[in-house]
Amino acid sequence: MIAKLQFKLDNRCYNNQAEELAILKTMEKLEVLNRQSINPLSTIIFTDSRISLDSLQNYNTRGFLLEEIRKNTASLKISG
Repeated sequence: MIAKLQFKLDNRCYNNQAEELAILKTMEKLEVLNRQSINPLSTIIFTDSRISLDSLQNYNTRGFLLEEIRKNTASLKISG
């Protein structure tokens, strides 16, 4: 299954914030799809944002979007 999501971002949004928001919104969509399905879905999220991936792995790096992605990752692992 392929889903397409589009969002309008503020002009002040940095590229890293856009990448992190895309990851977060994808995870939120996956959560909704898993609630509607008898068999939870596995997924792979592709990104070319090394900075976002490094930031997610470094728990000393804080930010609202990063924390939300970490929380969603934990909740998806538990429910899956």
